[in-house]
Amino acid sequence: MSFVKATGLLLIAALGLSACNTLEGAGEDIRRGGAAISDAARDLSN
Repeated sequence: MSFVKATGLLLIAALGLSACNTLEGAGEDIRRGGAAISDAARDLSN
């Protein structure tokens, strides 16, 4: 395997792994936002 191909594969792998962390963080933010909306709606109904 040439150096350029190996470097390209490592770069793609690194970008893929960082995207997983970003999506996981976004999922957590969305979940927390949903929980906050649910709490606010519950408070208003009481």
